[in-house]
Amino acid sequence: MSEREPLGLFEGFGIELEYMIVGADDLRVRPIADELLEQVGGSYEKEAERGSIAWSNELALHVVELKTNGPAASLAGLEKLFQHDIEDANALLEPMQARLLPTAMHPWMDPHRELELWPHESDAIYRTFDRIFDCRGHGWANLQSMHINLPFGDDREFGALHAAIRLVLPIIPGLAASSPLVDGAPSGLLDTRLELYRGNARRVPSVAGLVIPERVFSRKEYEDGLLEKIYHDLAPVDPEGTLRHEWVNSRGCIARFDRSAIEIRVIDVQECPRADIAVAAAIVAAVRSLVEEHYASGREQREWHEKALAAILLDGIRDADLAVVDDREFLRSFGYPERGRARVRDLWQHLIESFLSREPGYADWSPALETILEHGCLARRILRATEGEADRETLQAVYERLADCLARGEIFEYAH
Repeated sequence: MSEREPLGLFEGFGIELEYMIVGADDLRVRPIADELLEQVGGSYEKEAERGSIAWSNELALHVVELKTNGPAASLAGLEKLFQHDIEDANALLEPMQARLLPTAMHPWMDPHRELELWPHESDAIYRTFDRIFDCRGHGWANLQSMHINLPFGDDREFGALHAAIRLVLPIIPGLAASSPLVDGAPSGLLDTRLELYRGNARRVPSVAGLVIPERVFSRKEYEDGLLEKIYHDLAPVDPEGTLRHEWVNSRGCIARFDRSAIEIRVIDVQECPRADIAVAAAIVAAVRSLVEEHYASGREQREWHEKALAAILLDGIRDADLAVVDDREFLRSFGYPERGRARVRDLWQHLIESFLSREPGYADWSPALETILEHGCLARRILRATEGEADRETLQAVYERLADCLARGEIFEYAH
């Protein structure tokens, strides 16, 4: 978040958005992120700063990341900053016959044939990942997400924030799932990206664990237990220690002690920044409600085992907004009315109405959130738009509309 004095809880927000670069006419992935960044920064360095927003590379050469250039004081108004840079990126890509494509997965990319790794700065890290895990599959080559970075000022704040985020992770697909297609067909899951993400490091299972982090609530516990376990398990396949850094941890949220923040990583990117920032605002409001102990004490939050939370997450990966939570204690943690059972969509509606609706910026976020709550998460709207057809012509037409939504900053609406 910052190299200066650490910010306290909710005093700053870091947002990262990943997008695919695709052909303007055929929407096939185009591995030209380095050419785009060279246009911006004048070299093939991995990051180019542009005032409030920075652009950077990812492992795959067809992906570019736009992110806040340091912590933003508020989420309000961020969608306008991101949208401006998306328009600039599309303008730079136009002479290359390319454009940006949103959503968390390309619907028909063949990662075994089409993946190209970033070949410039930091390429030793990417080559190591590829050697150990084989990055040619969808789980490495075809994943675009939003990351939210939330700061903590000291060990006490870290523990409170980590406990709260762990409880919110399982319900995030219900709001954010945008990846229902893979290899040109419906996968049967609404958050296919997250399912693939769960298994992309299976050769060293401790790297991702159960996606829901273990019950560790201090820096010492985290580094001496969780991280050391990962480093120990990686050592036989990474004897040089190239990946021996806290960012190798692939859980759904990871501690970034190097910048005094926790990074939430389970969020599918949406159709445009208006939707992304709205989703981020809802997630932050839910986390904050737990940190402030409105309905569950910090001690009660810390008691939740990762296996119980992972079971809720798996239902969300499959059914997203219509997944059913029937754990009364989990629902009570969020103050959900005493019914003992709820669809994730209804739980999010309760959280948004209770904790977000009075926040500055809500008027800008409410249209996207109302669309999600009334018509379903983006994955469900995408499937509805295909009308049961998975042929290339239909998919291309739907994803051209999504690319237009990104270019224009519009919400993808498909209610029928």
